[in-house]
Formats: sequence, structure tokens, C-alpha cells
Amino acid sequence: MSTQPEELRVATEQARILAQALPFLRRYAGATVVVKYGGHAMGNAELAAEFGHDIALLKQVGVNPVVVHGGGPQINAMLDRLNIKSEFVDGLRITDAEMVEVVEMVLSGTVNKQVTELINRAGALAVGISGKDGGLIRARRLQRTVKDPVTQQERVVDLGLVGEPEHIDVRVIHALTGGGLIPVVAPVGVGADGQTYNINSDDAAGAIAGALNATRLLMLTDVPGVLDANKKLIPELSAKQAQEMIADGTISGGMIPKVENCLRAVQQGARGAVILDGRVPHAVLLELFTEAGPGTLIHR
Repeated sequence: MSTQPEELRVATEQARILAQALPFLRRYAGATVVVKYGGHAMGNAELAAEFGHDIALLKQVGVNPVVVHGGGPQINAMLDRLNIKSEFVDGLRITDAEMVEVVEMVLSGTVNKQVTELINRAGALAVGISGKDGGLIRARRLQRTVKDPVTQQERVVDLGLVGEPEHIDVRVIHALTGGGLIPVVAPVGVGADGQTYNINSDDAAGAIAGALNATRLLMLTDVPGVLDANKKLIPELSAKQAQEMIADGTISGGMIPKVENCLRAVQQGARGAVILDGRVPHAVLLELFTEAGPGTLIHR
């Protein structure tokens, strides 16, 4: 079956957005935009194809996109096939030596190449890499402190080979973007001792955006953005306002680590970070090239 009608629909929608975008095209000319790609949008074939076209279009209009992807569902599926059980602490997968091999195989292999192909199929030139390539992500072991619900005492949980970015070497990304290529990064890092670490994709994207002094970090999620006490979307927050909302409980649960990643990215050099719903068609283009984007912008 021909895909031309679908491609025409996507191109028509892109053209509609760009027709209103001239001031924004000037604003983002030559800019670096880091996009964290995951969640429902990654599992939906139509949204995935649109995402590939949108990232390709960014490159065509003079933006330098850098994609950092997740892959939790794909890892779960492979672990199930291998009959390997997972345990989680605060949403982080406890990762032993056997499991980190599977994680790297899925993230740096299957998922990375699928995301790369989405963009290449749309007419751009994307290259898949992992955080281990070119020393991009040097990682250190991550530990979590949890509170016992009965005794209220805190204890340190060993997460195994789960890491967090310690240093980002952006030379490999600059080499790729300078050559007209789009880097697609799998969130796997390496420690000073050569050990491979599984890294949360939000953490990796935030650290890379900060190190690149990116104009924007776009965190595609399965929620509209940051909501106020009345469950209405907040279009924009300063870092101070975001911290106050965490302290008073308005920002809670799984939104806290996403906002904290945005805050770290901004503190480390990114000009702004946006949490937005990846299920919205053309969410990336709408956020960058329209006056009122669909997500929540966090800035200094």
C-alpha cells in the first residue's frame, strides 16, 4: 500500500504550521534543540512517523536537533522473553551485570536504529550513537535513599549498574551536527573504570542539553505539562517558581523528577526546557514555531 497520502497529510500539516512561523524560524536559526523522545509517542506508529518528519524538517530549516530516546517498554519486552525479572525503586530499574547487557542491546541496538530510521526515512541524515561513543556520557553509580513506610527510617538502596551523568563530552555531537547530521543518542554511559551504566533518558537528555548550552530542551511525555492546583496547564515557569511549587506540593509524584531535570538543564547552560505532551501531533513544531506552545516552559 502506498504511503503517499499519509506523507501528503503530514507535509500539509507541517506547511500550515510553518506558514505562521517566520519570526520563530529566525529565532531558532542555527540553534541547538535537544529532544527527549519516549513514552506513548514512541509506541504509536502514526505519531512516530510524524516525529521523524518533524525532526527532519527542523534540520531543513536551519535548526540543529539532537534526539535522546528512551526504551523502557522495549527493554521490558526483551527481559520478559528472556525470563528476567525486574525490580524498580522510584521508577529506576535495579540493573545487574546480566541485565545491563540486555539494556545496552535494546537501547543502543534495536531502539536506537528504529528512531534513526524514522528520521532517515523522512529525508534527513541521522546517525545513531550511544553515550559510550566518543566518550559522550561519563557516568557514575547512582544510589537512592528511600524511607521505610513503617519505621520512617531512611536507607540507601543499591541500584546496581544504574548511573547518572558525571561529565558530558560534546565533541562527538558537534562533529555530527557540523557535518549536517542529526545525532540520535541511546542513554547508556560508561564509568571511569570502563563499566557500562544504564541511565535514565530524562537524566541523559537534561545533561546533554546543559552541556550543549541548548536553546531548548524538549521533554516529550505522556502529560500536557506542569499543572496548577486546579489542574490547568501552566505555560511558563521561572526556576524559582518551579522550586516553590515542588516545595508546596503543587508539583508532585512523577512530575518532580521531570521538573528537576529541566531545572538542572537550565542551571547547567540550557536557555529553556519544556515539558510537553508527545501525544499531540507535531508537538515539537508547535512548541518551537507558534506563539503559545502546548507545554510548560521552564527558564532561569
